[in-house]
Amino acid sequence: MRDTEQLSPWWWRAVAVTFVIGFGVLILLTFKAYQNAPPIPERAVDPAGATVFTGDDVRRGQDVFLKYGLMDNGTIWGHGGYLGPDFGATVLHRWALDLAARRAQARYGRDYAALTDTERAAVRGEVAELLKQNRYDPKTGTLTLLPAGAETFRAEVSRWKDYFADPRENGGLPAGLVSDPVELHELTAFFTWAAWSSVAERPGSHHSYTNNFPYDPLAGNHATSGALLWTAISLIFLLGGTALVLLAFGKFDYLGWHGAPTAREAWRLSNSQKATLKYMAVAAALFLAQVFFGAGVAHYRADPGTFYGIDRSGILPSNLLRTWHLQSAIFWIATSYVAGALFVAELLGRGSPRGQRLGIHLLFGAVALVIVGSMLGEWVGILQWLPRTWFWFGDQGWEYLEIGRFWQILLAVGLLFWFALVWRAVAPARRDPERRSFANFFLIAAFAIPLFYLPALFYGSQTNYTIVDAWRFWIIHLWVEGFFEFFVTVIVAVVFYEMGLVRRVAALRTIYLDAILYFGGGLIGTGHHWYWTGQTELNMALSGAFSALEVVPLTMITLDAWDFVKLTRGSVSMVERHRWTFYFLMAVGFWNFVGAGVFGFLINTPIVSYYEVGTILTPNHGHAALMGVFGMLGAGLMVFVLRETVADDIWVKVSGLVRVAFWSLNIGLALMVVLSLFPGGIMQVRDVIENGYWHARSTAYTATPLARALEWSRLPGDLVFMFGGALPLALAMALGYLSLWKKREPSA
Repeated sequence: MRDTEQLSPWWWRAVAVTFVIGFGVLILLTFKAYQNAPPIPERAVDPAGATVFTGDDVRRGQDVFLKYGLMDNGTIWGHGGYLGPDFGATVLHRWALDLAARRAQARYGRDYAALTDTERAAVRGEVAELLKQNRYDPKTGTLTLLPAGAETFRAEVSRWKDYFADPRENGGLPAGLVSDPVELHELTAFFTWAAWSSVAERPGSHHSYTNNFPYDPLAGNHATSGALLWTAISLIFLLGGTALVLLAFGKFDYLGWHGAPTAREAWRLSNSQKATLKYMAVAAALFLAQVFFGAGVAHYRADPGTFYGIDRSGILPSNLLRTWHLQSAIFWIATSYVAGALFVAELLGRGSPRGQRLGIHLLFGAVALVIVGSMLGEWVGILQWLPRTWFWFGDQGWEYLEIGRFWQILLAVGLLFWFALVWRAVAPARRDPERRSFANFFLIAAFAIPLFYLPALFYGSQTNYTIVDAWRFWIIHLWVEGFFEFFVTVIVAVVFYEMGLVRRVAALRTIYLDAILYFGGGLIGTGHHWYWTGQTELNMALSGAFSALEVVPLTMITLDAWDFVKLTRGSVSMVERHRWTFYFLMAVGFWNFVGAGVFGFLINTPIVSYYEVGTILTPNHGHAALMGVFGMLGAGLMVFVLRETVADDIWVKVSGLVRVAFWSLNIGLALMVVLSLFPGGIMQVRDVIENGYWHARSTAYTATPLARALEWSRLPGDLVFMFGGALPLALAMALGYLSLWKKREPSA
């Protein structure tokens, strides 16, 4: 008898309420970014009225910043690369030092360093008061700089010219990367605007446009009272949400992965399903490339000048390798998800639509074109071979979204075509009452992938930085961490149901529950990336509280872990057949709790984020969460498709490689975190607290023996991860794919 038991309508009502409230608040906060973004003055003048720089200089300076890939070198307001400084923080501190030197001479006739503690305290108070005063006139669009502001600005132009001259000092950029006087002037104007926004008081408040970020006592920047208050409130949300989850799991024992596994015959695969294996082989190759790009970036941090005596900065500069490291990660994970969805869609639809295989081949060509074309474009763009078309075909410059606008449009079109293929394959299931709910969830989750990539097209190279960062994290947080994760939950639920491991209602209940819990905190929680990028305290209050709720579903994972283990330990043929796929899914649960839960919550509370953002604790969370969760999910999908696609004798040959890859990926990632990323991040945050944010992000800290030693301590984990993990996985996928070609050869 078919299992068509229906769930309570309150499940879908709860999901609807979650999405309406979540998106309502998120859209409000995004709209507020347009209202509250730090203004770009039409003119910045000295006290005599002479123009020092213009608003056009600032906007063109942002162009220079993006065109040369500087967001993958250093940061603005804590967002960007970790190879260079925070550019705004550096300008702000030097601005404060110059002002302190002038006030010390004017008041005491001595250098600032020669003053007594009491005298220095008086000067610091005066410096903070002068910098905090907002001299921007919104009626005329004029910003009046402090006395000697023009002289200080000219000195900054010279300092940045020196910074770009030496790869050892700038983290591996090509020597003389930015040398044109006009571009240096414009770039300095952009950095100066970022520094001014971070210290001048927002009208109607007692803190700057960036909520007093970065921390710099000399400039008068300290954590706001709101950062402390909303951190405390977020802890209340965390405890309350966790208590509700514990109560629910205690009261309703049917929640989670419960079921009585029933044996089912192996699936009969179509040629179009087998065609998805080449996607997985490409994804594994991209994964291997991404790992080597990352190793190159890590070496630049440990030894910026050379690679064992070889200067790579002219051909493979650090910002290019970091760009490729990020983009190849997105590409290989997305490719594995796209292929996994195409494979599972036919399991759910229980058939292959006519022409589906041709469509999968065409989509593969489009994917290959976007990957190869965009990465080559980033290379020639960063090398400045596309002086006029860099934004469209080269390196767009925005971290995580570096691919040129032309390639972005092609990617969006390709995702829509992919959705059409998924729709065709799933459509028959919508006519079956037993499978209709799965089909609807599958299609909704799939359509969200192209839909929520569209915000990547909502801004240009000269759009206000605050507004761009709002839309950027619609992609980075909402698209990747939200809808991709939800989509994989649907895929796993469908696979478990089709395997006969769980009942229909248990699988659907898990999908509903994940949607409520993940998006209940995740939608509004997107704003934790915006604490210091020009948003007001309203964003800090809402996103700080709801971001804490993102940890709650990870508590559910630990409660549900044993049920999952029991579910996948049976002797059912499907369970034995996909043993390593289940191991990868178990690893996802572990890293989700550690990387996204523990490390994510550690850095997402406002008061910790104030001191931490842009330090090594950020990539510590990023590696453990992105690789540990989304990467392990991608690898699990690869292994699932590989096992179903290749013959049993081929699987026997490659399963050893899969086993080595699984253990090495997890052990290598753990070694990276334990030996380098976590202790390195803790020590850098300590330096922020002791010496200021500018110091911890400069070579004054990053070039110290301790910091360099912690960078080198990544080597054991990197080697295990690369050669024991990524390489065997790529070999397994390549051998599996080649075996399909061998079968087509006519026998002698």
